[in-house]
Amino acid sequence: MIEARWHDYETNEEMAAAVAEHVGELIRQALEARGEALIALPGGKSPIRAFERLAGLPINWSRVTITPTDDRLVPATSPLSNYAKIASHFLPKGAQVVPIVVDEPMDYRTAGSLANARLADLHWSPDLVWLGVGADGHVASIFPGPDLEEAIDGPHARKALGVMPSPLPPDAPVPRVTLSRHAILSARALLITFSGAEKRSVLERALREGPLSDMPIGRVLADAKMPIDICWSET
Repeated sequence: MIEARWHDYETNEEMAAAVAEHVGELIRQALEARGEALIALPGGKSPIRAFERLAGLPINWSRVTITPTDDRLVPATSPLSNYAKIASHFLPKGAQVVPIVVDEPMDYRTAGSLANARLADLHWSPDLVWLGVGADGHVASIFPGPDLEEAIDGPHARKALGVMPSPLPPDAPVPRVTLSRHAILSARALLITFSGAEKRSVLERALREGPLSDMPIGRVLADAKMPIDICWSET
């Protein structure tokens, strides 16, 4: 059974402050225990306020490595690039931000293989994988589509793969690279942040259904061995 620890907030601003402190503490614990930290951060607009607050914390960012949980197959200069959003906040602080998509044009499966090889060079497992959730139940870029089963049940050693959502999201109609389910669940800590009643209903149902869920997030989290911190705001 999935063990979820819910933390409810009235506004995104309130949630952002709490999430930044929580993530900052996880980073400090990793630095104290191992002298370095590895975290995977989500893309999109929702976490930006938390990123701003997190980047302002007194942390030895030079010992922190950050990678996106997923990204679109677009150049790093594109407004659709998750890497660009993350790098804009944390590169100036001295963190190492590792992209999982390269700018060279290629098919999405090749892009996934290159991302997997790049992540293999990092000191896995991550101290934190921070996730969002879509209104359709997708998580990272594990979407319904032809590559869903590979993302869920592919080789345990595979950390990343290319995926083609079906249908393509209208706000970003491009293929993706994403962490696999096994890579997500290898983290020392899992965090989910999101806002709004609709998404809360989606996640609550997915957690109840677990491996039988028709939504990717239910299947991804079904085998989680550690408690999952879920931060939600009404607005």
